[in-house]
Amino acid sequence: MQLTQKEIGTLRTLASLYAALAAEPVQYEKRKLWYALNRGSMQRPMILIDQMPWNELRVDDSLICTIEDPYWHGVENQLRRDIYKATFLCTDAVLTPYLQLPRPISSTGYGVEAHKQTLATDNTNDVVAQRFENQLTCEEDLEKIQTPVITLDIAREKEIRQLADHIFAGIIDYKMTGETMHLGLWDWISQWMGVENCYFALIDEPEFVHALMQRLTDAVIGAIKQLNEIGGFDIYSTYCHCSHTFSDDLPPAGCDPEHPVSQDSWAFGLAQLFTSVSPAITAEFEVPYMQQLFPYFGAIYYGCCDRLDDRLDVILKMPKIRKVSCSPWSDRDRFAEALPGHIIMSNKPSPALLATDSFDEDAVRWDIRHTMQAAKRNHKNLELILKDLSTVRYDPARLRRWSQIATEEAMAF
Repeated sequence: MQLTQKEIGTLRTLASLYAALAAEPVQYEKRKLWYALNRGSMQRPMILIDQMPWNELRVDDSLICTIEDPYWHGVENQLRRDIYKATFLCTDAVLTPYLQLPRPISSTGYGVEAHKQTLATDNTNDVVAQRFENQLTCEEDLEKIQTPVITLDIAREKEIRQLADHIFAGIIDYKMTGETMHLGLWDWISQWMGVENCYFALIDEPEFVHALMQRLTDAVIGAIKQLNEIGGFDIYSTYCHCSHTFSDDLPPAGCDPEHPVSQDSWAFGLAQLFTSVSPAITAEFEVPYMQQLFPYFGAIYYGCCDRLDDRLDVILKMPKIRKVSCSPWSDRDRFAEALPGHIIMSNKPSPALLATDSFDEDAVRWDIRHTMQAAKRNHKNLELILKDLSTVRYDPARLRRWSQIATEEAMAF
């Protein structure tokens, strides 16, 4: 792991910019608001933007990375993006008073690799559409699914720490962040089989699907246990599935910060594929398996782009859930009415409003206000997370303006 003096200088400059932003009093105020929301005593709706079309935002060199080493390239990239969001957007994203350096944890994977065909790319050659081939066609194919081998490279972590001590000395502290577990098994299966094949299997081969889900669930449990053995879970990033996780009880008292386990951390689950199936299918092919996985964790964020307003009673049969996604495909009024008061309504405003030929501020404001009114009528704690932004038509100002409108509405709440 070699860095040139110029690359070290780049990291020090970025760290200094980050440290100055992280030290601003507004960061403390936003942290307090997140703690209030996450304990169920919201002061106002909280606003975030994530998963942005970074290929469309490079209007200058501020987002261009120059470091060659893959690990430190990733650190540089994250610093540049955090600084960009803190200076350009008007959201409630919090900068921690320390840098977050990923621990060198590796996995051999679950034994199945997606076979995909690119269908379309954009003008920066980023893939925007692809097709997945079916890798699981019979019972014998389930043998391909294996428990991954999880490894922490202790020597490399020591090297990272030594270099970080040198680079960031006198500028800012750092923490080594572990894993936030993705428990969206159907996301993986849809890539291993293809979406249409999954739907056909649910109809034609339910026993096969149950066997598939149980084998994969067992493999994930094996991965969780290995991460627990090495203390590889995350307690420092403050994010789970694009949502801030500032919590009074996590990590819990007694957590060993040098050996964080699953019960100390958040994880997230989702079954986006099930937007187009009935609640009964969700109950049969998602819930029993998440009931095996979720108890391993301290808290769960559930959902993503999946429609859930028509099946919240089913979803909440799974334990440890604290936040549920209200996607653009959910009826917000119905969602807010049906959601229990102790669960946070995590709304996903429609990213399509930023992808139109012209940016309609009135439509954006109505969309945000509609959600906030639904939450207010039903006394729900609310966060709005604009994400899955495939395009803003190469007009970054749309992101800034959306964040300003959302913040105005939240302040008026």
